[in-house]
Amino acid sequence: MAEEMSPDKKFNLITRNLQEVLGEEKLELILKERELKVYWGTATTGKPHVAYFVPMSKIADFLKAGCEVTILFADLHAFLDNMKAPWELLELRVKYYEQVIKAMLESIGVPLDKLKFVKGTDYQLSREYTLDVYRLSSMVTEHDAKKAGAEVVKQVEHPLLSGLLYPGLQALDEEYLKVDAQFGGVDQRKIFTLAEKYLPSLGYTKRIHMMNPMVPGLTGSKMSSSEEESKIDLLDKKEDIKKKLKKAFCEPGNIQNNGVLSFVKHVLFPLHSEFAIKRDLKYGGDKVYTLYEELEKDFAVEQIHPGDLKASVEVALNKLLDPIRKKFETPELKKLTSLAYPSKNKNAVKVNPKKAEEEEEIIPSRLDLRVGRIVGVEKHPAADTLYLEKIDIGEEQPRTVVSGLVAYVSQEELQDRLVVVLCNLKPQKMRGIESQAMLLCASVDGEPKRVEPLDPPEGSAPGECVFVDGYTSGTPDDELKPKKKVFEKIQVDMKISDECIAQWNKKDLMTKLGKITCKTLKGGSIY
Repeated sequence: MAEEMSPDKKFNLITRNLQEVLGEEKLELILKERELKVYWGTATTGKPHVAYFVPMSKIADFLKAGCEVTILFADLHAFLDNMKAPWELLELRVKYYEQVIKAMLESIGVPLDKLKFVKGTDYQLSREYTLDVYRLSSMVTEHDAKKAGAEVVKQVEHPLLSGLLYPGLQALDEEYLKVDAQFGGVDQRKIFTLAEKYLPSLGYTKRIHMMNPMVPGLTGSKMSSSEEESKIDLLDKKEDIKKKLKKAFCEPGNIQNNGVLSFVKHVLFPLHSEFAIKRDLKYGGDKVYTLYEELEKDFAVEQIHPGDLKASVEVALNKLLDPIRKKFETPELKKLTSLAYPSKNKNAVKVNPKKAEEEEEIIPSRLDLRVGRIVGVEKHPAADTLYLEKIDIGEEQPRTVVSGLVAYVSQEELQDRLVVVLCNLKPQKMRGIESQAMLLCASVDGEPKRVEPLDPPEGSAPGECVFVDGYTSGTPDDELKPKKKVFEKIQVDMKISDECIAQWNKKDLMTKLGKITCKTLKGGSIY
């Protein structure tokens, strides 16, 4: 098939669904003369999740277009990224990555005999490569190295030299793998431009760079291995997938930052050229889409309900994951998985449960904080001081929230405004009506007492994650146990700064779009 394909058709297949290509003219010239050589690399740290199907589906496109494809398991890069894992663990994770990525490719029908798999340390510890690292380090400034890794390497106030070396090594990989092009996510653009700037200074050719868009996670931000609720693991059970999809941000009619819709666009359509919506006859029955644009248009005008979209994605996703889960049921791969990713609670059995409970870390990432929009507000029928609010937090139905704000904020001010909502409190009845979350406000005591709901950044969408700067890797508790008083212990250190920014221990509360604020209550408390 690849031999019969024209250079133009190859170009279109290679570049479809990409966000950006640096070096399109060079790509066109190569395709007129010979097959393209391209590589994709992945640092072997956290477990691969379903977003990895996005690069896998592009690798399928490359192979259909006749490209020679190399997959790099970047173990040295993984070690340099602030040493997230020791060498002994990385060796096991390389083996895990190789098995799971091969299983993914087999699941989508990609022939493995056309691929080359390479481990970074097989060549990155050679004399020639090491000398080139030193040569490059004599040219690249600290500013350029830090800027290049800003979207990829974990950023800390005082970075290690290892993290500054990371982007330069990725640039050198292009030369040592002898490829024409590197493929990756658009979050690696700064590393790619560093490679284009500095490789010619070493006497090496400037390569083509092809970038995928970043697929939103289930919370609306980037799908991340370190954020458990933002991603679906390749080995997740069917019931876990159902649970995570149910919680996924998928606002009716909203096609922006919609991880469920993006997965259909960037994985399911490229793989199958169609997508079937499964739904009850009374809502129109099943419908098969052969163009993604038509599906997106119908969702935008609310002809497709988020629940039907999620249920249909669940069916398609399980079809992709079934052969992977089956492969990893073998004793050998079960053992590899447990060794490569040992349970964080491995030693907990030896600890006195009461003592462990007392010493449990109280950190803000245990709070499930989200952006909400108040879609309805009225007085509580049994309490003059309470409002009943219907708040959209990106779920299929708005949550009912009871707030004691009648004396401080008018109904008109609350209607349709964006707010910050604590979503994993245990529901409790307030004057006969169950409150299913808590609306966070700034407050200043005095005569009179003043209260203002917190303000998410302009442009935020219901369901977006709210986090404390520097605390993005933890997983929120499923439900905050009242006896443990986790929120109360964290809330003590939640204040409003002199710039009206909401903070915990002087670290900003944020969404991906910026800081959480209030209008006027400098120095106030948050409750």
